[in-house]
Amino acid sequence: MRIEADKTADETIITVEGDIDLYTSPELRKVVLKAVPKAAIGVGIHLGGITYMDSSGVATLVEGLRSAKEHGKAFTLIAPSTAVMKVLELARLDSIFEVRSD
Repeated sequence: MRIEADKTADETIITVEGDIDLYTSPELRKVVLKAVPKAAIGVGIHLGGITYMDSSGVATLVEGLRSAKEHGKAFTLIAPSTAVMKVLELARLDSIFEVRSD
């Protein structure tokens, strides 16, 4: 898994590529939870390059959303791959996240 964080004036964009699973999700969790309080308006997680995500990845995204709400910040999933959307739909979580295409 590759993670890259870019900060703009309004939000931090975290781009993730590869697999998010039990072994890689702790690294993503650290990056997300560190970015949320520092972001001006919110955090966007770009998931277009994710080829596989398991329940630990879902838990990481839910924890990021919870942290963002606690800090009064936006939390957006950007261009989630088909693999990500399938997992979110199966868990019936696709409607709790704000999703945008770009």
